[in-house]
Amino acid sequence: MQVRRDEYAEFVAARAGHLYRSACLLTAGDTYLAEDLVQETLGRLYMRWGRVWRAENPAAYAQTVLTRVFLAQKRRRSSTERATDVLPETAAASGDTTLRLTLLEALARLPAKDRAVIVLRYWEDRSIQETADAMNTSSAAVRTRCSRALARLRELLGEDLAEYAAT
Repeated sequence: MQVRRDEYAEFVAARAGHLYRSACLLTAGDTYLAEDLVQETLGRLYMRWGRVWRAENPAAYAQTVLTRVFLAQKRRRSSTERATDVLPETAAASGDTTLRLTLLEALARLPAKDRAVIVLRYWEDRSIQETADAMNTSSAAVRTRCSRALARLRELLGEDLAEYAAT
């Protein structure tokens, strides 16, 4: 039992950062919600660790759980509540801050499932079938959603996309 706990702790140490970055993209930059999603994901993994550690790819399993937790959270009515009395933290200065903010803003304007398909396909670099499995849908639905989500992103970014591509 202690060996499995140690393996779980090792897995969390290795993958938590990546899960957090993916969650930030899924939530379009809402770091507090991203932290909650990662905590929920890690809790679910811990409860099923006996089965997860034997999986062919525990990292992909964790990403699938994260995506499903995100989609389930978006279906809840309370998911639209946002605290307004606390100002958001400011980001550290970097050369691509404007690009990141523009992309996060565009991602935030996409529906949750479109955002999930974009993150899984292009951030996680998953295949269509892997994305379909993670989202519990068909590969045809992933292709269609991906095509429409990319078209919507291009529409949202418009001239901004050309401006950032040139830099």
